[in-house]
Amino acid sequence: MLRRCSFRLLAAAAALAALVALGGGVATAAPTDPRLEGVSSWAFAIGSGTLRGDLAARYGGYDLVVVDAQEAGRRHLRTLQEDGTAVLGYLSVGTIERYRPWYTRLKPYRLQAWKDWKGEFFADVSRRGFRHQIARRIAPKLLAKGFDGLFLDNVDMIENHKRQARGMRKLVAQLGRLVDAEGSLLFAQNGYSVLDRFLPHLDGWNREDVSTYYDFDRDRYRWKGAASRNRAMKEIRKVAKASLLVTATDYTRRRGGARVKAALERACTAGALPFVSDIELRRIPRRAHRCG
Repeated sequence: MLRRCSFRLLAAAAALAALVALGGGVATAAPTDPRLEGVSSWAFAIGSGTLRGDLAARYGGYDLVVVDAQEAGRRHLRTLQEDGTAVLGYLSVGTIERYRPWYTRLKPYRLQAWKDWKGEFFADVSRRGFRHQIARRIAPKLLAKGFDGLFLDNVDMIENHKRQARGMRKLVAQLGRLVDAEGSLLFAQNGYSVLDRFLPHLDGWNREDVSTYYDFDRDRYRWKGAASRNRAMKEIRKVAKASLLVTATDYTRRRGGARVKAALERACTAGALPFVSDIELRRIPRRAHRCG
């Protein structure tokens, strides 16, 4: 697998400048990293049951698949990768989940519970012990299964937990060095307002809730207003200009229909590879959607 260290050193300053620059223009979902040039579809497949059955048939049309790093085994990865699919392992680095086997080790670093997700707590990333557990023990063990990289979730928790910002920057940098050494990829999602702190370490970025979202307070799927949709699309365009692979995830109750079609089209227009599923990410479209 190609290494990316030299690519990072040359591109980091330009990527940061591109992110903060204003202006429109046509964005592209094609990153400069050669390992991602052929990726034109993706699946966010971390929901319960998504690793059961005939994986080759289910994901054969997808170029990139994100699966739960704990749940996926070497056999799952071999099946997916045999057809050339790149597989990233999902890992939350901003929260501590009660159902994980490493929960006992991370329990001392819990902050308050996250009301939207039962059994999940925000993490005290400011503490060196937490960062050590993630970057030195948990992540290396997961990568050893054979993943093509990691997909980090909840790095954006620092938007509301500002005292955790310095620790999260350190943790993402540690994970960036880890994947560099492995020659693998690093993705994260959301947190556009703080993304400049992580951009030099990332190969890809996922933006949730571009056109639709799940309202946890009202327990229903909802359509976003024009201002919110336009802001999300503007963020995608800017990150795409920074030469990352940009993906988008929208959540809908139905498998198809006008809202699904509109969500796919808007993401493509902004320069992202789209994916639409239910909020628990259990619904995998039979056919991968490709822009254009």
